Amino acid sequence: MDKAYEDDKTREIARLLGYTVVVPPKSNRVDPWEYDRNEYKNRNFVERFFCRYKSYRRICTRYDKLDSMFLFYFIFALIVEII
Repeated sequence: MDKAYEDDKTREIARLLGYTVVVPPKSNRVDPWEYDRNEYKNRNFVERFFCRYKSYRRICTRYDKLDSMFLFYFIFALIVEII
């Protein structure tokens, strides 16, 4: 969830679904709330993770029909990124 979706309805739906809402309030919000800044920073890590693996065309477009082959190439991309 991002600041663009920080309205009360969206936050309530996320809570009802069991998610922990860590989105910060907009700067012009009348009644801002407290949020976990460290947890919000981890969101950037996840976004960068998916952005890196979109460069692997085979993973991004899901050429493989078998889940096992898709998992293999995903793990292969992880190994290539680490090395």
